[in-house]
Amino acid sequence: MNPAFPPCLNPTEWTTLYRAVIHETNQSLLSQRVSEAEDAVIERGREISYDHRAADEKDALEDALYVLRAYRSARQHARTCIPL
Repeated sequence: MNPAFPPCLNPTEWTTLYRAVIHETNQSLLSQRVSEAEDAVIERGREISYDHRAADEKDALEDALYVLRAYRSARQHARTCIPL
């Protein structure tokens, strides 16, 4: 464990926040939820970066971050599209 990044109190917090994004139906809350989940995923990645036994979780974090960034990108694209 890297002492520069103390362990979070709840190592599964990122999954809770990630699921909140997936299940969010209120478009006005989605951007905030994505940001919170991204922060939690990145923080958890830092916490386990030196733990060689956490390969599965590292893969899950990478996948989650990819999906969260896709959500953000899709929302940005939707805002810039002009309906015909």
